[in-house]
Amino acid sequence: MNRKYSKRSLKEAGQGYFFMSPTIFVLLLFILGPIFYAIFLSFNNVRLLGETSFDFVGLANYERVFDDRRAGIALWNTFKYVIIVVPSQTILAIVLAATLNAGMKGEKFFRIIYFLPTLTSSAVLTLIFMWMYNREGLVNFGLERIGLPTYDFIGDPNVALTAIMIMNIWATAPFFMVIYLAALQDIPDSLYEAAELDGAGPIRKFWSITVPHLKPITSFVVIMGVIGTFQLFDQSYIFSGGSGGPDNSTLTVVLLIYQYAFKSMDTMGYAAAIAFVLAIVILVSTLIQRKLSKEENLY
Repeated sequence: MNRKYSKRSLKEAGQGYFFMSPTIFVLLLFILGPIFYAIFLSFNNVRLLGETSFDFVGLANYERVFDDRRAGIALWNTFKYVIIVVPSQTILAIVLAATLNAGMKGEKFFRIIYFLPTLTSSAVLTLIFMWMYNREGLVNFGLERIGLPTYDFIGDPNVALTAIMIMNIWATAPFFMVIYLAALQDIPDSLYEAAELDGAGPIRKFWSITVPHLKPITSFVVIMGVIGTFQLFDQSYIFSGGSGGPDNSTLTVVLLIYQYAFKSMDTMGYAAAIAFVLAIVILVSTLIQRKLSKEENLY
């Protein structure tokens, strides 16, 4: 018998799978199982509350996504959110990390202060910003004091999503700042010393040494940022009371999935179809970013 299929090798493989069985069971039950079940639901009209029923409809739920006006609004809001928040939080994280890595006085103190927003619960942070954005809140008070016009940040559809963007950039940039800070400390000091001998200033050193060495980290940060922003839910839900208002201005894809899945009795299958479409969008965006980062590394 081939050694590959000997009793000893089969026994060792069986022992390995036996020790892995708890992890495999958890993956199948809580990750792969729900994924396949959601795909199954997306091809059916489903009622899970009260009398459970499944009515196979094929691709009808997916065709409905392209005809649904609110789905288009939610996708557009989410797209705007991604293209503004991801670059902004990435740039802010690099700047914060560079300032902390420059050896400024009180570096440890500022590192703690910068990181505090990340430690705060997302729901609590949203409630704090809602108080600040209130008509009589801190932001409008500051605008009024310096002679600028005030806004109804929560009730005005033109600025509601922007208000959430500002809050999220401020809250998530410190997390990525820590990742960049760890990467910055791995860049050899000899490179900066050689650049100084050639007459390079701080800005030239930053663009010629720091930024190129941070490209792999930036790729990771962008991918994580894209995945996180596409999944925006809690801030939008709390800001709008679950409606996505005012006038659907804060409606995101995940919030729309929640509304169809849990606020309607017979649209669970349609919600699963939207969720699957969102998963494909995130996957394609991630693959494109990985492809671009690999091409940059080649050059």
